[in-house]
This record gives sequence, C-alpha cells and structure tokens, in this order.
Amino acid sequence: MGEQTISEHLRAEGVTRREFIQYCGILAGSLGLTALPSGLHGSPDLGRRALLDRVVQALETSPRLPIIWLEFQDCAGCTEALTRSQSPTLVDLVLNEVSIDYHETLFAAAGTAAEEARLQAMETYAGRYVLVVEGSVPTGGRGLFCTIGGRSATDILDEAAAGAAAIIATGNCAAFGGLPKASPNPTGAKGVWEIVEDKPVVNIPGCPAIPEVTTGTLAHFLVFGKLPELDALNRPKTFYGTTIHDRCQRRPFYDAGKFAGSFDDEGARRGYCLYKLGCKGPTTYNACATLKWDGGLSFPIQSGHPCLGCSEPEFWDGGGFYQGQSAPIGPPGLTTIGLVAGAGAVVGAGVAAANRARRRKPAPTAPTAPAESGGEP
Repeated sequence: MGEQTISEHLRAEGVTRREFIQYCGILAGSLGLTALPSGLHGSPDLGRRALLDRVVQALETSPRLPIIWLEFQDCAGCTEALTRSQSPTLVDLVLNEVSIDYHETLFAAAGTAAEEARLQAMETYAGRYVLVVEGSVPTGGRGLFCTIGGRSATDILDEAAAGAAAIIATGNCAAFGGLPKASPNPTGAKGVWEIVEDKPVVNIPGCPAIPEVTTGTLAHFLVFGKLPELDALNRPKTFYGTTIHDRCQRRPFYDAGKFAGSFDDEGARRGYCLYKLGCKGPTTYNACATLKWDGGLSFPIQSGHPCLGCSEPEFWDGGGFYQGQSAPIGPPGLTTIGLVAGAGAVVGAGVAAANRARRRKPAPTAPTAPAESGGEP
C-alpha cells in the first residue's frame, strides 16, 4: 500500500470525478445522519450535504486505511459474513478505502511469509493501523489453547494492540467470549476488551456480526478519524441503540397479545410474535430488524426463528434458547438496559393480555338492550 490518497488511488483506477462524487454519496448514505459530528444536525438537506462534504474531504486527503485482522478462537464466520457485505461491499473497502495487510483467511501467503507481512505492516503503519480481532482469546493453559507460529494468542494480541490506532472486536467471540467462553469455559476464553485495557475497544457482537456494521464502523473511523459513539458495552450506538423488538415486523402481534405457541401451530403460520418460544428480541440490542442479512433479504425472526440474543454477553448461558420468555444474562453492571427492556416486555405482555380480556368482556349497554360481546378479531 502506497501513500496515495484514496481519491488518487481511485483516479489511477480510472474512476472519473463524477463517479468519485457518486461513490462518496453512497458511502455517506451508508454512514447515515446519525454519524454526523456535533453541530452539523440542522435540516435534513443541510445534514446530508455536510456529511457528503466530510466524506469527500476525507477521501481526497487520506491514504487508504491499513487493517491488521487477527483470528483466534473462531470459526471464521465473521469473515465469511464480511465477504457478503452489501453497503459498502468488501470489494469497495479492500480496493478503494482500506488495505488489509494481514488476514489469515483471505491471505494468499501462509506460514513465515504471512507472519513477516504482519510484522512489516505493524512497523510501517505503527500508530495508524486499525486492529480487527475475530474470535475469543484463551488465557488458560499458559496460552497453549491457541498458538500461531509458536506464539500464544495473548502475546500476539498485546503486541498488535500496542501499535494500533483503533481496535475493533468483531463477533460475539471477540467481543464477549462467545461460544468458547460458555460454561465451563475450559480454555479461559475472554473478550478482547477484558484483556486490552489501555485502549478503547469497539465491540461489534453478533454470531456472526452483521457485516455492514463492521464495514460501517471502519468507514466511520476512516471519514471522521475517530471511533463512533459507544454504549455501555462499547457497541456503536448507531447500530446497537435500539432493541430488535423495537423494529421487529412481528411487534404489532406482540402488542396485540398474539403469540406462536409452537413452531408449527396456527399462530406461527400467521406470523405471530415468537416471544413465548424464547425470542430474546426485547432484550437484544442490534440492527438485525433494519439491516437484515443478504442485502436486506431477511433475518431470523422474519424467517420464523426466535432471536437467540447473540449480540449480548453470555448469550450461550442465558437460560436456554427456546425457553419461553427467557432473557440473556450478562456480567453485573453491564446489562441494566437489557434487564429494563426485559421488564418492559413482561409488562407489555401483561397489558396486551388485559386488553384482550377487556375486549372479550361484555360492553356496557342500556338495561333494555342486549349485551354485545367484542370478541378478539
């Protein structure tokens, strides 16, 4: 990767000025108005123009963003998801905006050549590269549960984190420990932010992480030179600011007190709410219901499967995936929002039941008129 700016790189690839501005518009759209810096929130048109100008400026003055991508205890699912990212696409990111200087799965090189490339990238771009980590970090067994080139995962992580400008933990494993951390956690698996304590770590949880959330976070850092605003679990508020339940297409059925009782009953066929089948949507913060998967085609709840809560801590040990109305359990002090949402869900279910009973109750009428019954539609 040379020191060309992104716009110079695009121009060398035959991209015209008009195409460059169109490209900036697409990137600005992927960031969204919620990414605007303080003071730029005016009218919608003003906000869009300000964001577009910021994107144009960044791409005209910044070199491509160097990325070092580490994989530890993982299944490469987040990488597989990223290669299917739609907006911006992985191709756009790799060829135009970022330069992935080390990635075990995507690398053609292997062995010594791959490790030398990582060390060279860390030296060349010290203090400038973004470190992306996929997979949990085992701390037990003196680091022997995961070694690369004879070195432990913790050793490699500490070395790479020291020179990183920003650190992104993509997927529940890297963010919160994921499946490897599930009880009894034989490898002593931990999330990145439990190990790297001297730098902020952005968590992009999910199993796998939504690819547009990972690429959108990278694009935010590229354009604004800083990490996006984070919640109490270090997740970008742009993508984790609301629960899946808040935007779920089955929400009207929840509000009406209509729930599927099994996966093959009449309620399930009618698209009723899956809360009683263990759906964690009311306590899970993610953008699944809005961004969806495969270019916005669908997401689990839309396809008939309850949310598993995979963007929350300890979701593997959260009381069972299909136990009715169960909620994920997180570390003390980190799940207040989720617990409040869970309480709200219970209250909502109670209100819906009360409303349903009220509709069944005979309506008050004059003494000489026959009573009318408002049955549930």
